[in-house]
Amino acid sequence: MGDQTSEVEDLERIFADTSAAPIKISYAAIKYITKNFAQVIGDGGFGVVYLGSLKKGMVAVKKLFAAKDFSDDQFLDEVTCLKKVNHRNIARFLGYCADTQGEVMEIEGKHRIVEVQQRLLCFEYVPDGNLHHYLKEKTHGYEWNVRFQIIKGICQGLHYIHQEHIYHLDLKPANVLLGANMEPKITDFGVSRCIGEQSTMVTKNFFGTLGYVAPEFIDKQQISLKSDIFSLGVIIINLLTGCHGPVTENWHTAIDVDCPQMRRCIEIAQICVNRDPHNRPTTDEIIHNLKEIETLYHANQTYKPKINEPRDDPRSSLHQIVHRFRALPAGNLREHARYTKVIYFN
Repeated sequence: MGDQTSEVEDLERIFADTSAAPIKISYAAIKYITKNFAQVIGDGGFGVVYLGSLKKGMVAVKKLFAAKDFSDDQFLDEVTCLKKVNHRNIARFLGYCADTQGEVMEIEGKHRIVEVQQRLLCFEYVPDGNLHHYLKEKTHGYEWNVRFQIIKGICQGLHYIHQEHIYHLDLKPANVLLGANMEPKITDFGVSRCIGEQSTMVTKNFFGTLGYVAPEFIDKQQISLKSDIFSLGVIIINLLTGCHGPVTENWHTAIDVDCPQMRRCIEIAQICVNRDPHNRPTTDEIIHNLKEIETLYHANQTYKPKINEPRDDPRSSLHQIVHRFRALPAGNLREHARYTKVIYFN
């Protein structure tokens, strides 16, 4: 129990110090902070996410499936990528667990002790939903300046991981969480690649999400940093149009352009989704363009619009959920999970 308590205290320290490096966590400590995996708050193709509780806040623990098609090498790749990133627009990685546990299982009519690998990842908990949910809110009516700040934040997060020589390869609205003041945080590095100086790779495995996958990956199985730029372009189009479905060829003609920022973002999105990856811009070029138009926009602006978060907008489905969440007694893990499952992994 002493070692477990010490580990939880270490995790508390990492949680409080945003500059601290991620740590290894034992399976026992993970079971303790999740109340023995009491509450599921989401699931995906590679695992199930559970709610965890610390003294100073809450965490999200992703328990990966013990599947044959998810190897130790893939887990190592993901942890390696996650340990390299620390940025305000990336969901913060707190620690990992890579233990082996003996479990009693019935195999061919006989009970046997089987060694089961436990692979888990621990992250900061981001309670304001994800971008996919935001785009589904047809009645939200959030101002353009909010969407522009989301675009800028995603670009900054992507620029950071590209500087660290990481391909994300599954950038989409569901993998962008929204924190306080609608600050975007890129998450889910399950299919990411840490690369050296090479610019293009060829892979035999298909991954990513149709609609956001670059055409050269579908046609030639080629991946590069420009693959992420294509995905970024589709996300910008989603935010410009307010839709999260497939992008049509003439998507820009349906937008009522009312400001220079929006016109510039339309231009950026069009270049990002160019079929030729060589014609797509870098994140550095995109950020330069956004800063340039933002400076002009603020220079001509006579007032600063108020930014309304979804949880503060009575028209949003998140409004009631989040306010009930805030009113829950501290430490009530079961009730916290009941509401956070809706807003975090919808």
